[in-house]
Amino acid sequence: MRLAVFPIVVATILFSACANALAGPPVARIEVLEIPGRTLRGNPLNDPVVRRAALFIPQQAKAGEALPVVYFLPGYGASSEDFIAQGERSAFAELVQRLADDGLPLVIAVPDCRNRWGGSQYLNSTAQGNYADYVADEIVGEVEAKHPVANGRAGRIIAGHSSGGYGALMLAMSRQNLFGAVVALAPDSDFEVTHRPAVERPNVRRVTPREVEAFSAPNKDAPRPAEDFVALILGLSAAYAPVGPEKPGRFHWLYNDAGEFQPQAWQQWLDHDPLLLVRKNPAAFAPGQRIYLDGASHDEWGFNRSARKIFEVLRERPAPVTFNEPPGGHSDRVPERLAAGLRWVLAAR
Repeated sequence: MRLAVFPIVVATILFSACANALAGPPVARIEVLEIPGRTLRGNPLNDPVVRRAALFIPQQAKAGEALPVVYFLPGYGASSEDFIAQGERSAFAELVQRLADDGLPLVIAVPDCRNRWGGSQYLNSTAQGNYADYVADEIVGEVEAKHPVANGRAGRIIAGHSSGGYGALMLAMSRQNLFGAVVALAPDSDFEVTHRPAVERPNVRRVTPREVEAFSAPNKDAPRPAEDFVALILGLSAAYAPVGPEKPGRFHWLYNDAGEFQPQAWQQWLDHDPLLLVRKNPAAFAPGQRIYLDGASHDEWGFNRSARKIFEVLRERPAPVTFNEPPGGHSDRVPERLAAGLRWVLAAR
């Protein structure tokens, strides 16, 4: 089930709707690549290890031809399986072919980084597994063994929307030598403004530490919260606030038995806030990385304002950066927004 009440969530129906609007030949071909998941072995939630990635390749691409490769991270709750199910009439197949026809051929690869909670935020965490390593150390290698990247790091782009935009920013910062550019569409950030109201909702505050322990038990039959929104906050806690390797699968909850807010757990969330990270670290991005930030003008959750704040920090630094504020809401016209980001990033080739 998809969540429609929080910014990180991107309903798969978005891409189907875009497909209906943009369908028509020619379209890129879709290739399904099975990934062994070596980096996910022994994950504390016993989530599947072997996963599939969806690759979109323009029709005119020749076997073994080196092209820019874009690793697109979907929003919370979505994965490659949604794109595979839509097949070659998805909006992304049309997008890749249109870019190629315009003289910008590239490959888009979409991984599967879902977990028990719905999404991993594309982070390493002892409470969920090593999803940052999965993307950077395994997905990239498997994809480029079949579809070599043009120009090395300069042609390798990490991109995403919402939770995926968050993951793209974090991976671009932590793997500066791997990714030459990032396209972050409405990324999660500025948690005090965008996330704090969500974690303070009454239905979240009512969840007790004992219930959290039961929900995060390692067995596959562990109970699941009745409300998807609660599962979302639990998933974010697993990504941001793990207890540590001594207690795999466990994370610090935001409330105690009396329902009192726990500042130390919240601080762990803030330690993963991209806005705070770029403010604190002048070297958050390498000088040669290109950074494209976006937030729709009527984003329901204010992610346009938080993305602009990141831009205001980064514009004073060496790395090339731009910010775009297209019309619409949080999840509107994502394929077109991605295309705009890719055109800007690759214009410097």
